[in-house]
Amino acid sequence: MGCIVIVFIYVILIFNGLIKARNLVAAAWADIDVQLQRRHDLVPQLVEIVRAYVKHERDTLQAVVQQRDAAVRAATLSEKAGIETILERTIHQLMVIAEDYPDLKAGENFRDLSDNLVNIEDHLQFSRRFYNGAVRDFNIRIERVPDRLLAGPLGFKAAEFFQAEAESRGAINVGDLS
Repeated sequence: MGCIVIVFIYVILIFNGLIKARNLVAAAWADIDVQLQRRHDLVPQLVEIVRAYVKHERDTLQAVVQQRDAAVRAATLSEKAGIETILERTIHQLMVIAEDYPDLKAGENFRDLSDNLVNIEDHLQFSRRFYNGAVRDFNIRIERVPDRLLAGPLGFKAAEFFQAEAESRGAINVGDLS
């Protein structure tokens, strides 16, 4: 009887640890999602401010808006990660374009948006690292014994890492912007 109680308590401890690890992954993803939403909220403002100064960069402005919309609609983590990486690069291209317009750069609204975007990108990088660390720890936990013996039957599945798509990892070609 004593062995059954000890095994039962051990199973409960393992289960609770798995739940805690899974919830940490979910909370870490929520942190990323908050930062992505903040960036998505700033994109239309940035596009409108730049549009007033940069009439001939319509393709880049449209690309930013389309990528933002696609990122909002993305259904899976891998899809969202790929689109967000491309959106991040396109926003950077837009900021490079703005460098050619001193009046735009000097404007208070543009400076505020730029500062907010830099702040958001810093938070995103931290949130991504934290999320990937939580995913790593969770995935290790569900793969090691004895947790593995309970994780599969109880429906715990490996979580996806938030990573850039291979084609979005290259350097930005600023020569094609003008």
